Amino acid sequence: MNKRQRDRWIYSSLLILCIVGFWIFDNFYIPGKYSAASDDAFKTEVPSFFIPSSTSGQMVRHNHYSLSYSEPHEQAEWVVYTLNKSHLTYDERKRPYFIEDPYLSSKSADWRNYKGSGYDRGHLCPAGDRSFSELAYRETFYTSNISPQNPEFNAGIWNDLEKQVRIWGKRYNQLFIATAGVLENDLKTIGDEDVAVPRYYYKIVFRGTVQDPEVIAFLIPNRPGIKSLENYVVSVDRIEEMTGINFFDSLPEELEQKIEAGTGLNSWRFISIR
Repeated sequence: MNKRQRDRWIYSSLLILCIVGFWIFDNFYIPGKYSAASDDAFKTEVPSFFIPSSTSGQMVRHNHYSLSYSEPHEQAEWVVYTLNKSHLTYDERKRPYFIEDPYLSSKSADWRNYKGSGYDRGHLCPAGDRSFSELAYRETFYTSNISPQNPEFNAGIWNDLEKQVRIWGKRYNQLFIATAGVLENDLKTIGDEDVAVPRYYYKIVFRGTVQDPEVIAFLIPNRPGIKSLENYVVSVDRIEEMTGINFFDSLPEELEQKIEAGTGLNSWRFISIR
């Protein structure tokens, strides 16, 4: 073997090793947990009256958001979190790997279910709302906090809604938010674990106090949206009908009915996002 042949063999061997190494890393590498009960010096609390009912019984309370996981759909049926004005720091954070949620007894769906599916790994509790802390930011990359979203929906109308909620967070100082896809029995699925693709996503936003509440809810199809956000406002009752989840169930019945029946549209100031 002459020098040119030897160099070519070495180069080819190194290239093959790199390709194999990358494939192994991409398919089998799993980082450790992003959080543990004692990891954080502080936690972001969600008041008990804002915790919805769980149809699955699989509830997890992370340090900076909580969720109820639907194993048949391989995603959360709701995620709830608090957004304070002080949370909106916009610190630059390096995006970590998506990993399965180690605090679920069944764990959550592997992120590889999304590869080549044509759907984004859409955050439910947005990473951008948790940039105030490295741990809080990384927690949003548990796969229990993602759901398959149409890319144009995720980058379009859903992103517009997340921006609007941040504007309200700055204006009103504190919000409580519940969000997820509407999980039904006949949904399209992706990946080896049959992750369901919701047809609709909802978001419920609460401000004020139990004695003086203001609530607004959105229901948006999982496709490119061309209407303004106001056109997607619905009652909480409508979301309960579609999801089978009870919101505000711990409140007095008269107050619960008042909150859930109306849309609250006139109590929230919308800012043009685009």
